[in-house]
Amino acid sequence: MKENNILTEAISSNLGTRFVGDKIIYYPSVNSTNELAKQEAQQGAEEGTVIIAGEQVAGKGRMQRVWLSPQGSIAMSVILYPDLVYLPALIMVASLAVVYSIEKTTGLEAEIKWPNDVLVDDKKICGILIENSMKGKVVDYTVIGIGLNANLKISEFPEIIYPATSLSDELGREVPLLKIIRQLLIEIERLYLSLQTGDSVYEEWRSKLVTLGKEIRIKTGNTIYDGAAESVARDGSLYLRCLDGKLIKIVAGDASLRV
Repeated sequence: MKENNILTEAISSNLGTRFVGDKIIYYPSVNSTNELAKQEAQQGAEEGTVIIAGEQVAGKGRMQRVWLSPQGSIAMSVILYPDLVYLPALIMVASLAVVYSIEKTTGLEAEIKWPNDVLVDDKKICGILIENSMKGKVVDYTVIGIGLNANLKISEFPEIIYPATSLSDELGREVPLLKIIRQLLIEIERLYLSLQTGDSVYEEWRSKLVTLGKEIRIKTGNTIYDGAAESVARDGSLYLRCLDGKLIKIVAGDASLRV
């Protein structure tokens, strides 16, 4: 598959999913797949609709950052209509789907830095952004955005925040984008449906976290906390043992190893 000519039929053909990937919308270049996915959801797109781009020039990351997805990256967004109770687990679903897809298609070992960065060899390889639209206490829609560094030389993109890596940098060769994309859709649906059948992905997600037990610094809003990552709650929150011994629960933030 050529990097700038992702055939939607090749992605969805005999995929074996119930609904994720039934409809694929491909763009050679976009500002943000999440923004396009939100527009599709607002117009009543079917659950499991996927937006994929050959490149993303103004992608959004967490904490209002820009996420760069040049040619050779995988930039995609999936539309879901989950029940409210499942929202906290969707970050676990998305990050685990990336981890399992990397491992199954490349053999590389991947891990998760709380809350949702996927790492290979302690370097960031994937960013995930989940955006929800609510109508009162009902979820209108959810968009899961995934930006995976696949076939690109990180050294050629100084604007990418280090430490970072790509699948091709780690393997020393290019990887099959089609195979990885198909596996991502399969894993997202499998893990998402497991929530609806009463199974929990919490234990799997926790087992893949590299943050636990580490001395870290967390920025949440304008506040910075230093301490040890002690444990995580089932809603994805992190329990941090601060330097003064106090244990606090952090729902969202940006974590980094403390030097």
